[in-house]
Amino acid sequence: MLHEGEWNVSYPAYGVHPGADLTFGSMRSGIYLIEPYEITSDAADTGDVRLPGQDGVRLGQDFRGQSTVTFELGVDSVDAAVDQLGRHGANLAALSRLAGVWDAEAVRLRFGQPAVLRTVQGARARRLYGRPRKLAASGSRLTRQGYTPVVATFTAVDTSAYDDVEQSVRVGLQPPPHYGLVGPLTTPLTMVGEGATRVPGEVYIGGDRATWPVMTIYGPITKPAIDLVGRWTVALDMTLRDGERVTIDPRPWAMTVLRNGTANVAGYLTRSTPLMRDMRLPAGARQDIVLRGTDATGRSYATVAWRDAYSYL
Repeated sequence: MLHEGEWNVSYPAYGVHPGADLTFGSMRSGIYLIEPYEITSDAADTGDVRLPGQDGVRLGQDFRGQSTVTFELGVDSVDAAVDQLGRHGANLAALSRLAGVWDAEAVRLRFGQPAVLRTVQGARARRLYGRPRKLAASGSRLTRQGYTPVVATFTAVDTSAYDDVEQSVRVGLQPPPHYGLVGPLTTPLTMVGEGATRVPGEVYIGGDRATWPVMTIYGPITKPAIDLVGRWTVALDMTLRDGERVTIDPRPWAMTVLRNGTANVAGYLTRSTPLMRDMRLPAGARQDIVLRGTDATGRSYATVAWRDAYSYL
């Protein structure tokens, strides 16, 4: 568990390359901040066009790059040994561990795979997705005494900070209301559900900017669709058998549609489905989420998971 002001870098192992789970930013961690962290954003990619034959420009669409967090750190091993040789060795070992985490070979060899940078600031737990980038250690005579200053950067995939706690809702498939039976009747009788809604306003999206949902549909269901009422619908022209699932993940570091976590089924998205860059949940609003499809068993359902997004930590 992170304490106030601490940071943590983590990512999973990949093949022979180890994962990481490094906490820093406090005296207890042995790697503390010398100066406050700095967060900068890349300049916007502007689409301005000069107006021919006159002054000024026509404003276009602007797109921002990613955020970069810069840390000025002190790697402190002064209390690790009673003699200079021991302190020197302990400091080099601590620097080697930090360098190994920042090298991040387990994520940088995988296309799109991010690391997670977590922190607690003002009692608010937040996270960024990205990768460790630059690391510069200033070795000097102090290193032999067990202390080395380091500058490190972490580059995020976007300019949002996300709540460290993921939220999730489950949406069941319920049949539409029927008012009596209409003959002629044959046996066996079956009920086919083709729509379900959550209680209006039950799902609240916090934060101060739109965020990404991760949508998973569980079979058995034919032609499933998740509808964010009044905004967009994600529909698939396919059938999921009992025990199968499909996950639509539009987050910039994923952008996948996978059946059972492995098979790419993005080609089954219907033409009416929006682009993944437009599959976001609006902040500060209550939403109605609907699961549609055909299921003779009534057992199918969907989950929608998200993290509230913020413009700053």
